[in-house]
Amino acid sequence: MSSKHVRIGRIAGIPISLDYSWFLIFFLLTWSLGASYFPSQYPGWAAWEYWVIGGLATVLLFASVLLHELGHAAAARHYRIPVREITLFIFGGVAQIQEEPKSAWSEFWIAIAGPIVSLALGVLFYVLALAAGAVSQLYATFSYLGYINLALFAFNLIPGFPLDGGRVLRAMLWGMSKDTSQATIIAANVGRFIAYGFIALGLIMMLQDNFLDGVWMAFIGWFLESAAVAQVQQQKLRDILKRYRVAQAMNTRLTLLPADTPLDVLVHEHLLGSGKRAYVVQRDGVPLGMVTIHQIKKAPKDAWDTTTASDVMIPMQEARAISPGEDLWTALSAMDREGVNQLLVVDHGRIVGMISREDLVSFLQMIHEMGV
Repeated sequence: MSSKHVRIGRIAGIPISLDYSWFLIFFLLTWSLGASYFPSQYPGWAAWEYWVIGGLATVLLFASVLLHELGHAAAARHYRIPVREITLFIFGGVAQIQEEPKSAWSEFWIAIAGPIVSLALGVLFYVLALAAGAVSQLYATFSYLGYINLALFAFNLIPGFPLDGGRVLRAMLWGMSKDTSQATIIAANVGRFIAYGFIALGLIMMLQDNFLDGVWMAFIGWFLESAAVAQVQQQKLRDILKRYRVAQAMNTRLTLLPADTPLDVLVHEHLLGSGKRAYVVQRDGVPLGMVTIHQIKKAPKDAWDTTTASDVMIPMQEARAISPGEDLWTALSAMDREGVNQLLVVDHGRIVGMISREDLVSFLQMIHEMGV
């Protein structure tokens, strides 16, 4: 469990998590369905039935959202792109794909896979509603889910980032122009335009005494606009980092640490005050591995005087490394993918430096100040 997510399990090896905001929307949606929607549409049920059906419909709705995200994940895996996690949150869900698609074609299919799942679910639930016939509770549940899944299909195909339709638009622009950066910025700006439309519609609804729906509509617009801006910023960062090599930003002043250094000595005589977060562990001049703050924190503090650097280090064959000739975006992507804050820089089997997130930030600040 992370600070913001609750891990609930895995599907096909993909971790599934709930953001804390999910619990709020689960309660609000169940309350809305059980206290308002179903009583107004299907009078005559017992009070407890409205709440049971409301809760069941909410669970199945989020199961539908999860299947939508699994559609994206399955398509990504088809193109050999790892999926880090699927998280359900207040606005639905997100499949965290670890790498950018390699082609416009793969981007298109990864983006469209989720809406295709929602469309299929919408049709399926309407068929189930027809099959339920006179059993009003089942008919109500299935028809609601059919409507919602078709609405999700239509909403997600709106052609603006960060919606799936925006990614489909980017794939089409990418395929025509062969320019990923330009396609991303255009799709994101279309997304911002659409987001402003949602905000304006929300304000109009509030002025027409439909305050709660208006606030929700404006809130969705704000979320979409913020996500589109973040996408533009990410693309600009990517374009900058693509222009420079790891060799230009790496730290060549490696701190070499004897393998038998106790952790209390490492912490108090090396780590504190130095600002360094990673060290190369060696014995007789031969690198054995790397030790970081993360590995140190795993060891009990009361055993630091008897635990050595070699006891907690990442062995050299397992340490994450990168070539000095790779671009900086590849380095940052590797850190995100591997969940690490630094990479060893290895040239023809020899360690020539280390690059960290802090090194990237410092390098970006420098090129900004130099205006290059």
